[in-house]
Amino acid sequence: MLQTISKSRFKPQVLEYLRLVEKTKKPLVITHAGKPVIKVEAFSEKPDDILTSLRGSVLTYKNPTRSVGENDWEALR
Repeated sequence: MLQTISKSRFKPQVLEYLRLVEKTKKPLVITHAGKPVIKVEAFSEKPDDILTSLRGSVLTYKNPTRSVGENDWEALR
């Protein structure tokens, strides 16, 4: 579960929260008016970490060789 905190609570203790994220490697979500606006995560240079979050996000491939967004180009209309 993501830890969330309001922007007003985060601001005066920003360094403490950044150290917490760095130490625990768990993301922190900052909210404004009760809605999430930003997620702070520990930096990682491992490409596998980036790809891990994307795994399983594509459920099916429909026409994998077809161009994507072809109808969005004004020049092709």
